[in-house]
Amino acid sequence: MKYLVTGATGFLGTHLTRALELRGHQIVPFARKTGGDVLDATRVARAAEGCHGAFHCAGKVSRDPRDAEELYRLHVDGTRTVVQACAAAGVRRVVIASTSGTVAVSDHERVASENDATPIGIIGRWPYYRSKLFAEREALELNHPGFEVVSVNPSLLLGPGDLNGSSTEDVRLLLEGGVPAVPAGGLSFVDVRDAAEAMRLAMDKGAAGERYLVGACNLTFAELFARIARMAGVRSPWLPMPGSRQLVGVGARLLGRLAQRVGAQAPVDPVSVEMAQAFWYLDSSKAERVLGWSARDPGVTLHDTIEDLRHRGVVWPAQSGERQLRA
Repeated sequence: MKYLVTGATGFLGTHLTRALELRGHQIVPFARKTGGDVLDATRVARAAEGCHGAFHCAGKVSRDPRDAEELYRLHVDGTRTVVQACAAAGVRRVVIASTSGTVAVSDHERVASENDATPIGIIGRWPYYRSKLFAEREALELNHPGFEVVSVNPSLLLGPGDLNGSSTEDVRLLLEGGVPAVPAGGLSFVDVRDAAEAMRLAMDKGAAGERYLVGACNLTFAELFARIARMAGVRSPWLPMPGSRQLVGVGARLLGRLAQRVGAQAPVDPVSVEMAQAFWYLDSSKAERVLGWSARDPGVTLHDTIEDLRHRGVVWPAQSGERQLRA
């Protein structure tokens, strides 16, 4: 088959492209680095000509509220443009890479499924997840007989090859001792290679108009930090944060202002701290049942993430304090 892959040079797109090529498919890579623009309908339609299907992986990960306008334009307008352009070019099916955060996030410890209501009161405060929610809705609304749209919703992507640090930055901070305390919430993560496989399977087996949550396991941040610390041979933070998201957010903002006054870097990002007080647990049984998808051992994913960060010289080695040479 011939497939268009947007965001082909990104973390997920790179692994997806590799997985498709290994199975003999012809890939049309489309990325900003190679002159692609998801807001240019003409350029997208030209790239999609002759393609049997398309994978839309292009996007930007940011927790900075100042990026809200850019995130909306790239995710919502960009997704609409890509999906419509693919339909105009005669593509029969598009699989979009959304996020588990459009449904699987809660203020208390619970496991979400695709049937849960969108927690708009929570994610509405965070521009990234808000834009991904609207993008997913736009895409699925364009699904109709003769033109099918499927959404894959992975949790936090970990694993090797995150060259831009879009998903593995928090692991890097933990390895360098840059996480001062343990958040009260919990998260799900999935190997990027398994997320790519879910995208591939969704092209062949996903039901039109449906979405599929994919995650390897659900862990509290305390459990996750302890696992990473044991594997990496570093100290895990032990000081617990208060359970109140509002209280922690206020404290983080105050620390940020103090650091700004003295010309230092803030020890914590207020948005990241607020998000880490929530629970991002999910149930992947629909993807397992319908797509035939499965996740590898989460311990393998954590090990490969740590080794990749160290091999590429991204992590400051604690024993010397000197920067390793980048590969």
